[in-house]
Amino acid sequence: MEIFEGLLFESFTEGDIDIITPIMKRAFDEDIRRHTDCLYGGPDGYDNGDFLRKWYINSGFIAYKVSKDDNPIGAFNVWINDNNINYLGNIFVDADYQDKGIGTIIWRFIGTKFPDTVKWCAETPAYSRRNHNFYINKCGFKVVKIGNPMKRSGGQFIMEKLIEKVEKNNAFME
Repeated sequence: MEIFEGLLFESFTEGDIDIITPIMKRAFDEDIRRHTDCLYGGPDGYDNGDFLRKWYINSGFIAYKVSKDDNPIGAFNVWINDNNINYLGNIFVDADYQDKGIGTIIWRFIGTKFPDTVKWCAETPAYSRRNHNFYINKCGFKVVKIGNPMKRSGGQFIMEKLIEKVEKNNAFME
Protein backbone atom coordinates (compact mmCIF):
# COMPACT_ATOMS: atom_id res chain seq x y z
CA MET A 1 0.00 0.00 0.00
CA GLU A 2 1.40 3.38 -1.04
CA ILE A 3 0.01 6.90 -0.90
CA PHE A 4 1.03 9.22 -3.73
CA GLU A 5 -0.36 12.71 -4.33
CA GLY A 6 -3.51 11.96 -2.35
CA LEU A 7 -4.28 8.60 -3.97
CA LEU A 8 -3.89 5.17 -2.41
CA PHE A 9 -2.24 2.48 -4.54
CA GLU A 10 -2.62 -1.17 -3.53
CA SER A 11 -1.60 -4.35 -5.31
CA PHE A 12 -4.57 -5.72 -7.21
CA THR A 13 -5.96 -8.98 -5.81
CA GLU A 14 -8.62 -11.49 -6.82
CA GLY A 15 -10.86 -9.93 -4.16
CA ASP A 16 -10.77 -6.61 -6.03
CA ILE A 17 -12.44 -8.00 -9.16
CA ASP A 18 -16.03 -7.61 -7.92
CA ILE A 19 -15.31 -4.06 -6.70
CA ILE A 20 -13.37 -2.84 -9.74
CA THR A 21 -15.43 -4.47 -12.55
CA PRO A 22 -18.34 -1.98 -12.27
CA ILE A 23 -15.81 0.89 -12.17
CA MET A 24 -14.11 -0.45 -15.29
CA LYS A 25 -17.47 -0.84 -17.02
CA ARG A 26 -18.48 2.76 -16.23
CA ALA A 27 -15.09 4.09 -17.39
CA PHE A 28 -15.09 2.23 -20.71
CA ASP A 29 -18.79 2.85 -21.37
CA GLU A 30 -18.30 6.59 -20.79
CA ASP A 31 -15.41 6.63 -23.26
CA ILE A 32 -17.31 4.82 -25.98
CA ARG A 33 -20.40 7.04 -25.45
CA ARG A 34 -18.26 10.16 -25.87
CA HIS A 35 -16.66 9.03 -29.11
CA THR A 36 -19.11 6.74 -30.91
CA ASP A 37 -22.81 6.16 -31.38
CA CYS A 38 -22.67 3.18 -29.00
CA LEU A 39 -23.90 3.23 -25.41
CA TYR A 40 -21.50 0.65 -24.08
CA GLY A 41 -18.41 -1.27 -25.05
CA GLY A 42 -14.90 -2.20 -24.14
CA PRO A 43 -12.42 -5.03 -24.45
CA ASP A 44 -13.68 -8.59 -24.08
CA GLY A 45 -14.63 -9.27 -20.46
CA TYR A 46 -14.49 -5.64 -19.31
CA ASP A 47 -18.03 -5.92 -17.95
CA ASN A 48 -17.95 -9.27 -16.15
CA GLY A 49 -14.50 -9.47 -14.51
CA ASP A 50 -12.91 -11.74 -17.12
CA PHE A 51 -10.62 -8.94 -18.40
CA LEU A 52 -9.37 -8.20 -14.89
CA ARG A 53 -8.95 -11.89 -14.11
CA LYS A 54 -6.95 -12.42 -17.31
CA TRP A 55 -4.78 -9.27 -17.36
CA TYR A 56 -4.61 -8.24 -13.70
CA ILE A 57 -4.44 -11.60 -11.90
CA ASN A 58 -3.41 -14.41 -14.29
CA SER A 59 -0.64 -12.72 -16.26
CA GLY A 60 2.85 -11.35 -15.89
CA PHE A 61 1.45 -7.84 -15.50
CA ILE A 62 1.84 -5.86 -12.29
CA ALA A 63 -1.53 -4.39 -11.33
CA TYR A 64 -2.74 -1.82 -8.83
CA LYS A 65 -6.11 -0.73 -7.50
CA VAL A 66 -6.38 3.04 -7.04
CA SER A 67 -8.49 4.66 -4.31
CA LYS A 68 -9.31 8.19 -3.25
CA ASP A 69 -10.74 9.01 0.18
CA ASP A 70 -11.03 5.25 0.89
CA ASN A 71 -13.15 4.70 -2.25
CA PRO A 72 -11.83 2.56 -5.13
CA ILE A 73 -11.85 4.72 -8.27
CA GLY A 74 -9.78 2.83 -10.84
CA ALA A 75 -6.85 0.60 -11.62
CA PHE A 76 -3.89 0.11 -13.92
CA ASN A 77 -1.56 -2.63 -15.06
CA VAL A 78 1.96 -2.64 -16.47
CA TRP A 79 4.30 -5.25 -17.90
CA ILE A 80 7.87 -4.73 -16.69
CA ASN A 81 10.62 -6.32 -18.80
CA ASP A 82 14.27 -7.07 -18.02
CA ASN A 83 15.37 -4.76 -20.85
CA ASN A 84 13.40 -1.86 -19.27
CA ILE A 85 11.21 -1.46 -22.35
CA ASN A 86 7.92 -1.67 -20.52
CA TYR A 87 4.27 -1.87 -21.52
CA LEU A 88 1.36 0.06 -20.07
CA GLY A 89 -1.57 -2.35 -20.30
CA ASN A 90 -4.22 0.16 -19.34
CA ILE A 91 -5.28 2.86 -16.91
CA PHE A 92 -8.92 3.47 -16.14
CA VAL A 93 -10.70 5.82 -13.77
CA ASP A 94 -14.36 5.77 -12.76
CA ALA A 95 -16.44 8.10 -14.93
CA ASP A 96 -17.32 10.22 -11.86
CA TYR A 97 -13.61 10.98 -11.33
CA GLN A 98 -12.54 11.57 -14.94
CA ASP A 99 -11.25 14.91 -16.20
CA LYS A 100 -9.94 15.83 -12.74
CA GLY A 101 -6.23 15.04 -13.21
CA ILE A 102 -6.39 11.60 -11.58
CA GLY A 103 -5.05 9.79 -14.65
CA THR A 104 -2.07 12.15 -14.68
CA ILE A 105 -1.37 11.41 -11.01
CA ILE A 106 -1.54 7.69 -11.76
CA TRP A 107 0.92 8.16 -14.65
CA ARG A 108 3.33 10.07 -12.38
CA PHE A 109 3.07 7.26 -9.81
CA ILE A 110 3.94 4.73 -12.51
CA GLY A 111 6.98 6.83 -13.45
CA THR A 112 8.25 6.91 -9.88
CA LYS A 113 7.48 3.24 -9.29
CA PHE A 114 9.42 2.07 -12.37
CA PRO A 115 12.28 4.58 -12.72
CA ASP A 116 14.55 2.26 -14.72
CA THR A 117 12.17 2.29 -17.70
CA VAL A 118 13.84 3.47 -20.92
CA LYS A 119 10.71 3.24 -23.06
CA TRP A 120 7.01 2.84 -22.40
CA CYS A 121 4.75 1.22 -24.99
CA ALA A 122 0.94 1.50 -25.03
CA GLU A 123 -2.11 1.16 -27.26
CA THR A 124 -5.48 2.87 -27.24
CA PRO A 125 -8.53 2.72 -29.50
CA ALA A 126 -8.30 4.93 -32.58
CA TYR A 127 -11.73 6.43 -31.88
CA SER A 128 -10.87 7.66 -28.36
CA ARG A 129 -9.78 11.29 -28.79
CA ARG A 130 -9.79 11.85 -25.03
CA ASN A 131 -7.32 8.98 -24.59
CA HIS A 132 -5.16 10.44 -27.38
CA ASN A 133 -5.10 13.76 -25.54
CA PHE A 134 -4.18 12.03 -22.27
CA TYR A 135 -1.40 9.84 -23.63
CA ILE A 136 0.07 12.34 -26.08
CA ASN A 137 -0.41 15.74 -24.45
CA LYS A 138 -0.37 14.81 -20.76
CA CYS A 139 1.97 11.80 -20.65
CA GLY A 140 4.28 12.55 -23.58
CA PHE A 141 3.66 9.49 -25.76
CA LYS A 142 4.15 9.62 -29.53
CA VAL A 143 2.03 7.67 -32.00
CA VAL A 144 4.35 5.28 -33.85
CA LYS A 145 1.76 3.27 -35.77
CA ILE A 146 -1.95 3.05 -36.42
CA GLY A 147 -3.12 -0.54 -36.35
CA ASN A 148 -6.15 -1.50 -38.46
CA PRO A 149 -6.62 2.10 -39.65
CA MET A 150 -9.62 1.30 -41.83
CA LYS A 151 -11.65 -0.30 -39.01
CA ARG A 152 -13.51 2.24 -36.89
CA SER A 153 -14.08 -0.10 -33.98
CA GLY A 154 -10.86 -2.12 -34.30
CA GLY A 155 -8.32 0.59 -35.03
CA GLN A 156 -5.53 1.18 -32.52
CA PHE A 157 -3.02 3.94 -31.90
CA ILE A 158 0.26 2.25 -30.99
CA MET A 159 2.36 4.65 -28.95
CA GLU A 160 5.76 4.90 -27.34
CA LYS A 161 7.40 7.21 -24.87
CA LEU A 162 11.18 7.32 -24.69
CA ILE A 163 12.45 8.21 -21.24
CA GLU A 164 15.50 10.42 -21.40
CA LYS A 165 17.48 10.51 -18.21
CA VAL A 166 19.17 13.82 -17.50
CA GLU A 167 21.72 14.08 -14.73
CA LYS A 168 20.97 17.03 -12.47
CA ASN A 169 22.49 17.46 -9.02
CA ASN A 170 23.45 13.76 -8.95
CA ALA A 171 19.81 12.76 -9.55
CA PHE A 172 18.25 11.54 -12.72
CA MET A 173 15.14 13.33 -13.84
CA GLU A 174 12.76 12.67 -16.70
